[in-house]
Amino acid sequence: MIVPLVSAKAATCGGKAGALGALLRAGLPVPDGFVLPFAAYRAAVRGLDLERLAAEPDRAGTVRRAIEARPVPAAVPAAVAGALARALGDLGDPPVAVRSSAAHEDTGQTSAAGQHDSFLAVRGAGAVTDAVRACWASLFTARAVDYRGERPLGDLAMAVLVQRHLDAEVAGVMFTPAAPGDATRVEASWGLGPSVVGGTVTPDAYRVAGDGPVTRVVARKQTRLDRCGGRLVTSDVPRSDRDRPVIDDATARSLAALGTEIAAVRGGPQDVEWAIADGRVWILQARPLTAETPAWPPSLTSPPTTPATDTPATDTPATVAAPATSSAAVAMLTGTPGSRGIVTGTARIIRGPRDFERARPGDIIVCPFTDPAWTPLLRIAAGVVTETGGALSHAAIVAREHGIPAVLGVANATTRLHDDSAVTVDGATGTVTQAAP
Repeated sequence: MIVPLVSAKAATCGGKAGALGALLRAGLPVPDGFVLPFAAYRAAVRGLDLERLAAEPDRAGTVRRAIEARPVPAAVPAAVAGALARALGDLGDPPVAVRSSAAHEDTGQTSAAGQHDSFLAVRGAGAVTDAVRACWASLFTARAVDYRGERPLGDLAMAVLVQRHLDAEVAGVMFTPAAPGDATRVEASWGLGPSVVGGTVTPDAYRVAGDGPVTRVVARKQTRLDRCGGRLVTSDVPRSDRDRPVIDDATARSLAALGTEIAAVRGGPQDVEWAIADGRVWILQARPLTAETPAWPPSLTSPPTTPATDTPATDTPATVAAPATSSAAVAMLTGTPGSRGIVTGTARIIRGPRDFERARPGDIIVCPFTDPAWTPLLRIAAGVVTETGGALSHAAIVAREHGIPAVLGVANATTRLHDDSAVTVDGATGTVTQAAP
């Protein structure tokens, strides 16, 4: 029923838990915890006719609600309470992170980045048990069903990973070099990692070359996410910190060196989520890279990271091309290259889920940011432009997997671009152009 994280293997505990177990066994800094393996999920859904439920018109919702309504197996609450005491009892009753670790997730072919639910700041065996059931049910969210397509239901399983929650001062994502001679890429922001992976902030970006030089662009980081008791709270970053680098070059190099160790243990280039808590670096996730990122910086001009009315806060020049004045004028906006390709289509301003029905196949989706619930849009969109986010965020990863050009962190894109206008997105250079009306 319970597997210590250090013993977790992908075959029984999913790619996410299996990778962290391997890193723990190698002595790398991973928060300890335990896993409810696939067997626990299969016991929980035993007797549910998933194929019949999935034949309903709302197949995702029908299956998910059936799992959510079903009592967990009687052995689970006691097993969870015992595992919490064994793994984390010396810390009292600490908050924990309860995270999905599905079959066919975190593989070299499909990342399933952000497609299943995870929960932070969970405290107590009862709340952990409820979160475990919610992770099981998240196999059947609309976004997860859409992401995996027609994979047979019988091929699915969800393990659940429980680890000590870290109150991160700084967190982010790191991509280790995809080929010899490539650089390590790091994105970082204040507070907990969901701000970076979810694209709700434009993070600082670092490129660490193999011989040590660091290139960085410092973004204006407006908000941060932190734990407050049992809740996660978004707050404004103090003005003095908004334009300040969240890590120095020495820390970026240390992260790159740790990334080299992780890639060696895992046998290939890795997408790594990390956090710094109490001055120590921790590894929260490592999975294979599924698609190559665009080169960064794409040129000597770095992507702008602040609204047009602000002074860009960068360590290298940041410019926005001025609109031309002729009748053939175009407005050019620049951001972070997120997914390669060039496409021209109709701009569709999507500010939230209520606007989803406005999107049409072939549209260029222009939005404040994309969270995992937006995945179905990426199956019909020709391109994506966001106001915040970085090239290592979940939205950028999924765009690359779908082969959709994407530019991230284009300040005020939803007001500077016009609905129904023709725009061209170049995901390799990070430029978005719109013909003048």
